[in-house]
Amino acid sequence: MTFDGAYFANQDRPLRCRGRQIAAEARYWRYSLIALFLAASVTLDAGAVTGVVRTVARSGAAPAAAVIYAESIDAVSPRTARRAVVRQKNKTFQPRVLVVPAGATVEFPNDDNIFHNVFSLSPPQPFDLGLYRSGDTRSLTFTGPGVYRVFCNIHPQMNAFIVVAPSGFATVASSDGRFTLDLPPGRYRLTALSERAAPVSVEITSTDGATTAPELTLNESSWVFTPHKNKFGQEYPAAAYRR
Repeated sequence: MTFDGAYFANQDRPLRCRGRQIAAEARYWRYSLIALFLAASVTLDAGAVTGVVRTVARSGAAPAAAVIYAESIDAVSPRTARRAVVRQKNKTFQPRVLVVPAGATVEFPNDDNIFHNVFSLSPPQPFDLGLYRSGDTRSLTFTGPGVYRVFCNIHPQMNAFIVVAPSGFATVASSDGRFTLDLPPGRYRLTALSERAAPVSVEITSTDGATTAPELTLNESSWVFTPHKNKFGQEYPAAAYRR
């Protein structure tokens, strides 16, 4: 058998193709590693902003849980879509205080062996999830920032406080008022509020290191408990308080 030049050229073609494939794979992994490095660099640039919310409460009253969120002054604050869960268990909402970014979806599963009817009359997105049985769940996507006082139309003792923040930089302070937010470098408007106090804000600058925010003070001294109405804007029947 004789072999001409065309034969050897054809035999060499798979080797050349394999060589190009190896080179392409090498470029892919090189660029992937560079992207991972850049992403890690952005994450490392975020600095921990710590602070304390001081609450002036009425005599003998414990302060309400404080919610804190930050909005970027120099750029558009990111809105990370996420899901959260507020359970109905033992005729209570758990957690009772929640903060989520605009665009988040909150699920309200019924873990009790009775019916519930979750609703809120708060603007800008009042809602009524209707009556549903044990084991069922209803959900709602909050499209814009707002503060929502949430109740059950059957059980007046059930109440929750949901803050829909304009950004994903948000948290609920600990019982002693301390909080931490991881913020990329830049200027921010830091806001604190509670279900018994009006919002207060301060401007801060986050660096790539640790930053301490000025103390924020919430004034709950004038808060007075007022029974809420049902979803029809009417008083609950007396029997509802015994259910």
